[in-house]
Amino acid sequence: MIDSHCHLDHEPLINDLPNVIQRSKNIGIEKLLTISTSFESFNRVKNIVNLDDIIYGTIGIHPHEADSDIITSDEIVKNLNENPKIIGIGETGLDFFYNNSVKDKQIKSFYKHIEAAIKSNVPLIIHSRDAEKETFEILNEYKNKNLKILMHCFTGSLEFANKLQALNVYFSASGIITFKNSLDLQNTFKSLPLDKILIETDSPFLAPVPNRGKKNEPSFIHHTANKLAEIKEITKEKLIKITTSNFNNLFLN
Repeated sequence: MIDSHCHLDHEPLINDLPNVIQRSKNIGIEKLLTISTSFESFNRVKNIVNLDDIIYGTIGIHPHEADSDIITSDEIVKNLNENPKIIGIGETGLDFFYNNSVKDKQIKSFYKHIEAAIKSNVPLIIHSRDAEKETFEILNEYKNKNLKILMHCFTGSLEFANKLQALNVYFSASGIITFKNSLDLQNTFKSLPLDKILIETDSPFLAPVPNRGKKNEPSFIHHTANKLAEIKEITKEKLIKITTSNFNNLFLN
């Protein structure tokens, strides 16, 4: 299994990393992708990826941080070139639910990350909340640029998912698909092609059932894999094989 999106630099994971990593290995996780959300976060991620062979990282500014952390596409590319275990750009995108940053600054930051993804041919990891129209319109501007795109913790509408498929997008399922009130999301994932699906924890957030309400960690990902296999009507073993292959095709080929 691969946890395609976790935050190992966040509490409480960062203070228990040896045990978190060991528990991940114990359930069969072969890679962890720990995600940058700010400059401060990236500085931690750069160190964390060197703790174990299974850990990889990303560079990016979360839309919540777009007011305070201004990054250029050249800065992103430079850091990618200097750090071989940094294999993704993000998480970036738009969050108009919380609006922790001004919309215009979120959009400008998003464009910078997209430009870096084009220059480097590295996958773009996107956070989109209450911003389906704007997210699609921006990505659609680059439909001929062969962008590698992963919609992280996808909770969007079926209509949004269908539009994104035209852009060759990958979709990552989080523990949210295990929640009882997520029937629409489950139906959306049921309709998505198997070769475009990944799994993630987004830990320490969004722990899946039966651990909902607890601090999440990568080793909980097998609950999400169980549910997604049920939704897709395939065995868990096949689901794990496919999502692992999808991750490797997206990030390491």
